[in-house]
Amino acid sequence: MAKGFMWKGLNEEQIAKLDLATFASLIQARHRRTLKRGFTDAQKKFLARLDAGEDNIKTHCRDMIILPKMVGKTLKVYNGKEFIQVVITAEMLGHYVSEFSHSRRVVAHSAAGIGATRSSKAVSAR
Repeated sequence: MAKGFMWKGLNEEQIAKLDLATFASLIQARHRRTLKRGFTDAQKKFLARLDAGEDNIKTHCRDMIILPKMVGKTLKVYNGKEFIQVVITAEMLGHYVSEFSHSRRVVAHSAAGIGATRSSKAVSAR
């Protein structure tokens, strides 16, 4: 028998029914304090669009904590250059949206150019 997904001892149906205060008591202290302070204006607009039932919402709110009502939605999160598509799952609860849309890339350098090293000074560019 396959075991269903459990988050903090709750299954997906129970997670969907959580109110904000109960959810805040289950997450880490840093995130709980962020929720306790309240949402910014940009986050309130984002949540209003989410409550309206929109999908594929483009957002710049990288500091938004993933809430139970976001599970199953698709977001497009701005990483500084483009919008990265993120599908929200139950495993992501309590994390920031920015953790799933990386804003930095791995630096991969190629070989040094002509004249960049002492040994390549004698090589002609032709």
